[in-house]
Amino acid sequence: MNRTLENLILDAKNAWDAERSSGRELIGVCIDTSSIARGAEDTLAKIREVIAAKNLNIDVRVVGSWGFNWLEPTVWVRSAAGTHAVLYGNVTADRVEDFVQRTVVDGGVVPELALGVIEGNSLDGVGLIEDHPWMQGQVRRLMANTGVIDPGNIQHYLANSGYEGFGKALDMVDEDIIKLVLDSGLGGRGGGGFPAGRKWDFLRNATADPRYLICNADEGDPGAWVNRILMEGDPHLIVEGMLIAALASNAAAGYIYIRYEYPLAVERMQNAVRDAYELGLLGQDILGTGRAFDLYIIKGAGSYVCGEETGLINSIDGYRGMPRIRPPFPAQAGLWNKPSNVNNVETYANAPMILRNGAEWWANVSDTKEKGTKMFTLSGQINQTCCIEIPWGPTVRDVLEHYGGGMEEGSVLKGYQPGGPLSGMLPASEADLTLTLDPYRERGMFLGSGGIVYFDQKTSVVDLCTFFLGFCEDESCGRCTTCHGGTQRAVEVLRRIGVGGGRESDIEKLEGLVKTLVWSNCLHGQFAMTTVKLALRYFRDEFDMVIREKRDPSQSLAGLISYRVTRPDDPSIQAAAAICPVNAFVEKDGKLQIDDDPCIRCGACKELAPNAIEIVDRFPARATAEVTAAGG
Repeated sequence: MNRTLENLILDAKNAWDAERSSGRELIGVCIDTSSIARGAEDTLAKIREVIAAKNLNIDVRVVGSWGFNWLEPTVWVRSAAGTHAVLYGNVTADRVEDFVQRTVVDGGVVPELALGVIEGNSLDGVGLIEDHPWMQGQVRRLMANTGVIDPGNIQHYLANSGYEGFGKALDMVDEDIIKLVLDSGLGGRGGGGFPAGRKWDFLRNATADPRYLICNADEGDPGAWVNRILMEGDPHLIVEGMLIAALASNAAAGYIYIRYEYPLAVERMQNAVRDAYELGLLGQDILGTGRAFDLYIIKGAGSYVCGEETGLINSIDGYRGMPRIRPPFPAQAGLWNKPSNVNNVETYANAPMILRNGAEWWANVSDTKEKGTKMFTLSGQINQTCCIEIPWGPTVRDVLEHYGGGMEEGSVLKGYQPGGPLSGMLPASEADLTLTLDPYRERGMFLGSGGIVYFDQKTSVVDLCTFFLGFCEDESCGRCTTCHGGTQRAVEVLRRIGVGGGRESDIEKLEGLVKTLVWSNCLHGQFAMTTVKLALRYFRDEFDMVIREKRDPSQSLAGLISYRVTRPDDPSIQAAAAICPVNAFVEKDGKLQIDDDPCIRCGACKELAPNAIEIVDRFPARATAEVTAAGG
């Protein structure tokens, strides 16, 4: 390893150890996008206020996420002696004063909020964090630092094995680095699973210079925030991964393309790049070795199709974000028409661990064809919205029950949607599929970058299809009429079905669009109809009911339902009428009722008076043929 890098790591480790033995308590507060949404910034401000008011000798550290998103804000406290630290959940601002008193001033624990001991031995009835039920089965490699280190402090990263993998790569030739990555079995983590080492080798063997690396951090799938967790919690892991890829492929510069809607990730990645330059880890003479690699942060333009690698390249080039016709492929003509390689955030983040510990160590955690660990985010009508890191292979149902805490009370699993709006949906009967790539490919879809959204019996499949097709229509770049016009037609048909205007011929129209859009120029159009294709395969009965009977089994399609007052004497009815945005409540026979004509089915009254208002079918007594004719 380069001696300068050895010294940087040694100095950082010494400073880390000195902090632990400083005799000062340390409080770590998770500040990331998820925790901020649940009030973590207020918690942090209140902690600092209480510490100042009590004149306490305590350090406060900002950290990334542990993945307990449903329990944010999360806070941990390390004892003055540095012998133990305990992680807590739901530490809201109103609990801070009592929390600080009990944990710091009194030197005890708060068992009702404790999640587990993250350093040291179990104490006072609080077990180790690895024994927490939610942590069982997880293997924290990518997330080893998130929630522990300050993501804005490069010294913390260096003290925790940071840049050691890069140091080993400096002593290797490019072919050996690529061989090691190929031997590990690392596949692309964006959903394709293509061997990362092979992509790097394509770039290494390109005949033109300069060569470029691109990190696709344009994480746009609803329900996916895997990449954000890494960028906000351990940004140097991505920087180091790109440095290793640069040595393997002889790339001159790299670009990290981050979606515009991730301002905190942008800020932390920018800080990481700046600090890496200051320590000589980036630039034209890295650590005096003569190696050169520059790295830049690019904010996305807000376009979903920029998640497709050539659309992303166009955006960086300064052109409209639309995918290119291939060939040529990026390895031959990419950024500025020069050889380029695009990998996902999580793909690059795995490279440092492979270099540090070897291919066999990295791969042996998984018995499946896919190697290493994979991060997943779980959301929807579940009890525990979260981010996990597990070996490949468990079933979708096991993950729901074990990590997602099962469905919410009153909810029954109806289906799930992996891989974003282009991947489609599957029913609950397919929830025993393993989290590996092949089962989804066999069904004409893909697992995606790791977001899984579960939905229940109160969710309309027609509504889901309309939402995702509407998204695909809005995000179409407009290059080809097949995609742009095809998604428009699909949305028109679905919206008409959803308001009671469905026709017998609509199924045939949708199936025709499924066959047509596969001829689109890029993956966006080719997969846009996947949601409809799978919905017609697995939820055909629901489509038939909505089209023929004008009834929605989920009772959530606004065009097919009405709201009816069942208990007009309930006190909540007056409050519900007061908030109605269209004044749909009218008085009949001295009692408030809902006039269906002005009602916009916003559901606000039902939320306020759940026991006094019921949802009913809008067309309960009309013959199917009559309604179909009336619908057009």
